[in-house]
Amino acid sequence: MEKLKVFSGRANRQLAEEIANYLEISLSEMEVSEFADQETHVKIKENVRGADVYIVQPTSPPTNQNLMELLIIIDAMTRSSAKRITAVIPYYGYARQDRKTEPRVSIASKLCANLLVSAGSHRILTMDLHAGQIQGFFDIPVDPLIAAPIMVDYFKNNGGDNLVIVSPDTGGAERARAVAKRLDASLAIIDKRRPEKNLTEVMHVIGEVEGKKAIIFDDIIDTGGTVLRAASALKREGAKSVSVFCTHPVLSKDAIERLEGSEDVLMLVTTNTIPLRRESKKIVALSVASLFGEAIRRINEETSISSLFQ
Repeated sequence: MEKLKVFSGRANRQLAEEIANYLEISLSEMEVSEFADQETHVKIKENVRGADVYIVQPTSPPTNQNLMELLIIIDAMTRSSAKRITAVIPYYGYARQDRKTEPRVSIASKLCANLLVSAGSHRILTMDLHAGQIQGFFDIPVDPLIAAPIMVDYFKNNGGDNLVIVSPDTGGAERARAVAKRLDASLAIIDKRRPEKNLTEVMHVIGEVEGKKAIIFDDIIDTGGTVLRAASALKREGAKSVSVFCTHPVLSKDAIERLEGSEDVLMLVTTNTIPLRRESKKIVALSVASLFGEAIRRINEETSISSLFQ
């Protein structure tokens, strides 16, 4: 552990501090600032030569700023002779642009992977990638942690009976099925269509939800449109209550206000991969610091971390 150093960008310093506390080390010193023209400036304030370096920085909104800041930090570590650089990206932005859905568009997720590798990353540590194939965009090891065990423990200890796990689309059905099995719950799927960006029209519910406590299980909530429409559909089908779990609370624009104003959504349970814009009585944020901390410890000690993916 002598050569292990954890640094934090400005995107989620609180999570980085919790990770450092789990590892029983101090967060290493680094100065991140901006010139008058908004260019990012990074200065490492301690010796990292030969060190095993971990940089905690989700590429959450403002996405471009946080991504560029991470790239510059990695470059600074490379030029300071760090032995191994692991980019700890709790939330991997641009993950939804993982393929061409129409002519003449970018696969921005692959572009970001190329940038991270070119900057000098030796390894990526992340959580709940929007699409599993993103791991293949990197020519370096990627360790994708999952938040499901944290969610399962929470609902087991908070009224985990008569549950139905709901996937908000067919693409998330496999992930929702795995969670339903752990909670001894049934499974339902929302059939939806997306007529345009950030707009979702829910068609109908596949599965039995009447009289049950429904939990919508998703990886990202952006504007909140999908879960609000899904919750309305579930209530129409007779669900006793509707809660939501997501790993990454992007919660753009007025998403928090819309959740608070919804009579259909009982609560949102999420994690702290992204810092919440503000607190809300309807939102419970669970810490993932211990998962990331344990993964960092095992990578540093070069022991297996596969059990953390289960």
